[in-house]
Amino acid sequence: METEMTKFAKLMVGLVLSLGLSTVALAGTKVVYHVNDAAEAGNAMRNANNHLEADPTAKITFVTHSKGIDFLLEGAADKNGNPYNIAVEKLMAKGVTFDVCNNTLVGRKIDPKTVLQGSKIVPSGVAEVARLQAQEGFVYIKP
Repeated sequence: METEMTKFAKLMVGLVLSLGLSTVALAGTKVVYHVNDAAEAGNAMRNANNHLEADPTAKITFVTHSKGIDFLLEGAADKNGNPYNIAVEKLMAKGVTFDVCNNTLVGRKIDPKTVLQGSKIVPSGVAEVARLQAQEGFVYIKP
């Protein structure tokens, strides 16, 4: 038979654990969406919207490089002619950030002025993915 002290100890452990889990849940998840092909951009943005519906506190960053930057350029549209900037702007309004690889801009001779306003140019897309994971605790998603 449990003593009153044992019951109290179990209750306190349960309380501490539940408070700890609540704090983690409230903190929100930090996620990096890695896009290196603009053909996946629409799916990736739908995933991010679904992600935010399930966890509105999530901090989401898209990191793009190679052909993945194309949806973040002025005038970019999907295969059906739908402009990407509308979906990008809606996600930005929800706090999602978009990073564009400068190495790709330089290598493909793309003028940085053509990158959608609000996007951030980073020195290297792959280095940024690694930095976010290693130094800032982001989890990795490859849509």
